[in-house]
This record gives sequence, C-alpha cells and structure tokens, in this order.
Amino acid sequence: MNEGIKKMDASQEWRSARLLYPLYSALAREFVIETQPSGELETGTDVPSKEGLEQARAWLLEMDSRIQVHQLRQFLQTTTLSNTECLRAMLQHHLQKEKYSDSDRDKIDFLLVQYFSDCAPSRLEDAELTVAYVAKALQTVLGTVDVKIPDWLELLEDLVQSAKASGSLKSLLQSGVLDKGRKLKVSCKEKYFLPVAMVSFTRFSFIMRRVFFRLMHQDLNAILDGLRELESRGVATLDCSAAQFSAEEPTVRLRMICQSWKVMFHAEYSSGQPLRMLVDLHAIVDDALAASGGLDKKTPATPAPSRAKATSAGATAAAVGFNTSKSETPEFEISGNPSSWNPDGSV
Repeated sequence: MNEGIKKMDASQEWRSARLLYPLYSALAREFVIETQPSGELETGTDVPSKEGLEQARAWLLEMDSRIQVHQLRQFLQTTTLSNTECLRAMLQHHLQKEKYSDSDRDKIDFLLVQYFSDCAPSRLEDAELTVAYVAKALQTVLGTVDVKIPDWLELLEDLVQSAKASGSLKSLLQSGVLDKGRKLKVSCKEKYFLPVAMVSFTRFSFIMRRVFFRLMHQDLNAILDGLRELESRGVATLDCSAAQFSAEEPTVRLRMICQSWKVMFHAEYSSGQPLRMLVDLHAIVDDALAASGGLDKKTPATPAPSRAKATSAGATAAAVGFNTSKSETPEFEISGNPSSWNPDGSV
C-alpha cells in the first residue's frame, strides 16, 4: 500500500464495501462474470463481525481479479449506478491494497480521471488545469500532495503541448503522443503510485481527452459539411471502400452514420475501428470535394466558420450537446502501433 494513502478503519472499509457491492454485482451480471453473493454484504448490516468484514474484503478482491480494465471502463461510463461517492469508494478500495498489479494501476489511473472529471467544474479552462489544481481536487483520495515534478515526469508536459498543437484527429494519432504517454506510465512501474505521479497522469489524461474530443467533433463536423456541399452539387454516392463502406455509399446514409458516431464515441468504451473509419472517411470526402472542383486537394475540409472558431473542448462539445468535463465522457488510449487507431480508455 502507498504510504501516503491514509488507511481506512473497519467502519470506513465496511461502508465502502456496501457501496461497492451493488456496483460489482451489476457489473458481474452485465458481463456474465460468475460469482457467488456475499452473505454479509447481502444482509446490509450496519456493524459487521470481524469474520464478516474479512469475507466481504475477500469477495471484493476476488471480483477485482475477475473484472478486466475495459469492463470497468465501459460499465462506469454507461451505468446509472455510479456517482462521485461510489467512484471515491472504489478508488480508496484499490489504493488500500498492499500490492498493486498492472491491472490495479490501469484501474486506478482510469478511476482517478473519472473522479476528477466528476469533481471538475464544467467550464474549467485549460489554463487552470495545473498540477496543483488537480492535486487539490484529488486530495480527498490521495491526501496532500507535493506537486514538485520529478525529472522522469517532465516528458508529460511536452506531450501535452504536442497534443494541443495537433490540427486534426489524424495528426494527433499519428504523432504518437498517446502511445508515448502510455509507455511512460508503464515504465514508471511502482513509481506510478507516488501521489505526484498519479496526479500528473490524471492531468495528462484529462487534457488528452479534451483534445481528442475537440478534434473528433471537428472531423465529424467537417465530414458533415463536406457531404452537404457534395449533395448540393448533385453528388449522391461516394466510393467509400477505403473506409470499409461500399463502393457506392449514399451520402444520406453517411450523414446518418456520422450523427450516430457523435453519440457512440461519447458513450461507448471501444471505438477503435469506427475511429479509423472516421479518419478515412474524412479523407474520402476531402478527395471528393477536390474532384468536384470545390476544394484544393491539398487543403483539408474545415467545419463551417462558426464551428471552426470553437477551439476549446467545451465550446466544441457544447455545439453538439456534450459536456467533455463530466464523467460520462470516455477515456482513451492508443495501444501498440499508433496506426491501429484504437482508443479504449485512459492514457
């Protein structure tokens, strides 16, 4: 267990277990994870016996070993059972462990971002997102954190600036920023669990998510604007085989797909293949506009002027009714080769 984390007493641990039990039970049902109910937690008693507390602790640890990181991400991003109190209880439960596995690290990393997102104000500006700000928001689970950044974490700020400079979703993914952030987190090994490291990676992932959603919505809006322009020129179908659609894909259907993607990328955990299709579709629409004489092929399609000016994550999200600062927004990561375009959780 991290020495900087305050250990829960028996009453706190029991209250946490009672909060987590319905969440874990619902998750097990959703993913068909075989488990036996906990007798003590089923009774709902306020004061458990020593043996009852130990049984509850063992039940939760057994569930932790069966629940995969991607299942936890998907469940917490879609269930109505989760709230700030439950996220805090789950974080404290994982942070109390004597030893941390790679799975624990990834779950804690995701939970910290979810918890911070839940606590952060909806109009939080990027300039306010300092390490000190994030540390203060996470104080209830990590305690007081010394925010002096060690040398081995300085790369994170370089990656943040590189991501902010990306002009498109394709350029962000090709830059390798997300992959580098993931590799840095893994290379930290046990040092990741130092409070300053957990705070720094929480800030990094939160900012990366904002950049990702700004660029993703920018691409979707550019595609929709391009399709409308093509339709006004009499173009009714496009050869979208390069994006894994048909060679004669109706533009009306493509517009419907893009609208559905706005919801899917917001709510679903795994969107790797559709993400690559989105990037490829953007290129196809650009080429079609150039071929029809309305766009220089070297110039990428851009959203309408009002959208193009919405450079902040909040402004872009507001245009389509999403709030990127809240916990419903999925995290993401690029695993392995960046060309796989596979976002599936916190960085």
